[in-house]
Amino acid sequence: MNKRPIIAVLSFPGNNCEVESLRAIKDSGMEARFFRWNDDRSKLKDVDGYFVPGGFSYEDRGRSGMVAARDSLMQFLHEESTAGKAIIGNCNGAQILVESGLIPLDAGLRMCLARNVIETERGSEAVGFLNEWVWIKRTCKPGRCATAFFEGIMHLPMAHGEGRFTTKDKDMIDELKKNDQIAFSYCDAEGNVSTDPIVTPNGSLFAIAGICNPAGNVVALMPHPERTPGGKPYFDSLKQWFSTPRRGAAIPGRDSRASMPAPQGKYSLGNRKSKSTEIFIDTIIVNNEERTVEQAAKRIAPRLKLKQWKYISLQSDALDYIFSNIAVFNPNKERAFIKKDGKVLRWNAQQKKAEVSDADAFEGISLLRRDVPDTGAGSFGHGSETGVCYTMHNVSESDLAKAELLEIFANPHASTLERMH
Repeated sequence: MNKRPIIAVLSFPGNNCEVESLRAIKDSGMEARFFRWNDDRSKLKDVDGYFVPGGFSYEDRGRSGMVAARDSLMQFLHEESTAGKAIIGNCNGAQILVESGLIPLDAGLRMCLARNVIETERGSEAVGFLNEWVWIKRTCKPGRCATAFFEGIMHLPMAHGEGRFTTKDKDMIDELKKNDQIAFSYCDAEGNVSTDPIVTPNGSLFAIAGICNPAGNVVALMPHPERTPGGKPYFDSLKQWFSTPRRGAAIPGRDSRASMPAPQGKYSLGNRKSKSTEIFIDTIIVNNEERTVEQAAKRIAPRLKLKQWKYISLQSDALDYIFSNIAVFNPNKERAFIKKDGKVLRWNAQQKKAEVSDADAFEGISLLRRDVPDTGAGSFGHGSETGVCYTMHNVSESDLAKAELLEIFANPHASTLERMH
């Protein structure tokens, strides 16, 4: 390729790393072009690759990257990927690529970038949003993917709450190793790869920091090379990709969907029995996350109406603790219902007691998503569980059999999804 490669930096609502991404691309001798998600795609006809930057697309509603991944622009990127164009996603961009199926095997929800959780002597521990520096190294062969021509290690910032690569598909890990797709891994300052939380603070499986697709033209990386001069080799590698023989061109006859192993981790929607005490917390004000998830689901079930609840089940009598803890329940902007011994009660925040409710707030079909591991339950006592409940109207049984609908509510590689009765 004689001309400078043109890289389109895509921007979804909520992304916030466009400026540094544009700068990093230009500093490595490529042409950078800003492109909003809803702009005229004819502006992309001469681009050579795409960069999906970090940030919080759609405020991470539902889960990070879920909504943007289901935008029609991502179907266009699937087509561009098949044509051999480079597609690079950093942080939220990586989450979008995984949720879209472009990573790791070009199609299907095969992994998750889940909430940051590490394993300690006390068990699984949520570490929340991480804003710190980490070391990474290339762990694939040189040139295996579009950003893997550099040598040595890089010291990069990370800034995410959901960066833990994980999957329930054990065949997937074997496939990634066999195909040399684990492109980048967390390491210490000497280059030693380790899952120790000091080295891999988000708990990522096998210390994975970044993965490529089988062809190597799609790459997802969680740290931010665009935010530091030390990350320049990452972008220099991308430029080199376009001048390397058989790179950056169409891949004739490639159809990775035909050769990928059968997916595991898809939902067989389970049935959930009622617990002795269950709490459902709803917002009094408009719940923007609820509305956004509903809009995403309407692409599959156009008539669907959704109500979203924060869910807690208890084995002990901890109601007073829950309703006196403003971090759990804020009576100024939330209301709560309690299901106990077959009755539906409503919490009276002024009287500080539960009262029988005549309203059937749970009419319809309710699904419960629980993250694995359930790190939020420990503070409510032994045997407690937490999650998110979705109560739906105008949804059919045939709709509930569609994986693409259920995967809006939960990623099967990091959560369970059950039908409540």
